[in-house]
Amino acid sequence: MGKEKGGFLTPKAIANRIKSKGLQKLRWYCEMCQKQCRDENGFKCHMTSESHQRQLLLFAENPEEYIDSFSNDFADEFLEVLRRRCGTKRIHANIVYQEYISDRNHVRMNATQWETLTDFVKWLGREGKCVVDLTEKGWFISYVDRDPETIKKQEAIKAKEKMDLDDEERTSKFIQKQIEKAALNEKHKAETEFTDLNRQDEDEKVVFSMPQCIKKPEISSTSMMTDNAFKKVSDTSDKMLPFKVPVQSTATKTGHKRKSALDEIMEFEEKTKEKKNRKDYWLHKDIVVKIIFKRLGEKYYKKKGYVKEVKDLYAGLVEMIDSGVTLKVDQTHVETVIPSIGKTVMIVNGAYRGQTATLEEVDTKNFSCTVKLDSGVLKGRPITNIQYEDISKLYNPS
Repeated sequence: MGKEKGGFLTPKAIANRIKSKGLQKLRWYCEMCQKQCRDENGFKCHMTSESHQRQLLLFAENPEEYIDSFSNDFADEFLEVLRRRCGTKRIHANIVYQEYISDRNHVRMNATQWETLTDFVKWLGREGKCVVDLTEKGWFISYVDRDPETIKKQEAIKAKEKMDLDDEERTSKFIQKQIEKAALNEKHKAETEFTDLNRQDEDEKVVFSMPQCIKKPEISSTSMMTDNAFKKVSDTSDKMLPFKVPVQSTATKTGHKRKSALDEIMEFEEKTKEKKNRKDYWLHKDIVVKIIFKRLGEKYYKKKGYVKEVKDLYAGLVEMIDSGVTLKVDQTHVETVIPSIGKTVMIVNGAYRGQTATLEEVDTKNFSCTVKLDSGVLKGRPITNIQYEDISKLYNPS
């Protein structure tokens, strides 16, 4: 029996199926008929076919309905790929588009209302479906999740942050009241008055209650010799006094002062703020930074600029002070700048994050500083052991 002409397993049929598996040129695809042609000649033949002519008649009756339908399908499928690809993270638009068109059954862009990918990305930004920004490398997009569950979680997080802020305000007011109360007590505290010892009856016995002896630490032989040398002088002076003066406590001698309840409350509050406000991002608007990334160019390396705008928490637009050129950099590409003493700085991380202060002292050995806050409950109080990377100079245009 002879071979059946045009069979499914003929070499020509197999070759045609292999060719049709991959993506072909977009201009030779007919969305109405959902047919892909392999060359220009095949596309011309398809355009003159009867089936294509029938589809064109249907399209001519209501062209806007078909274009809107194709556009909606294209946008929905593109956003679904973006959501599954990286969630709400920032990504290059062309990377998402290449993944989207890898499916040979996708809706082609030439059937939609957008002529180019740039027009489509701008439309996504205008509609609020994505956050888009243009860089030197092209358009970047990040998906805006409008899922009800996600919105509910975000609202719960905002409510919790508001509650924490209210608690912080209440604690600050309580601390302020304690400070005012302590200052008032110090003001009205009566000074201790000492009077002479007057005996009413010569036969009456005078009894003194001496404080309990405090066990002294072991003293070396050298210190013992010094004590013995001055012992006689102190004994003679004691005999001359009408009564003995009580010995000061060990805590007063050594200079150690027990913490008051107010100090303990303030220390606890500072630890709580440190734990809450310590973040892995630190860029703030209007702070001066120094470029430490060589790949941005030798002319910008070790040069200073100020943060013009913060992008996505971890990146920002930095305008160079000397040249006025604006660069988009990551926070790992820059470092903080420590000004001279007396200048204004911003605390970019830690317990007092976002507050301005005045630089009082720089400890070069421990790479730390001492600052005085310009506002808040603790205004004017020195804050010590602030690390170099937690403060930066505040930009002053003048």
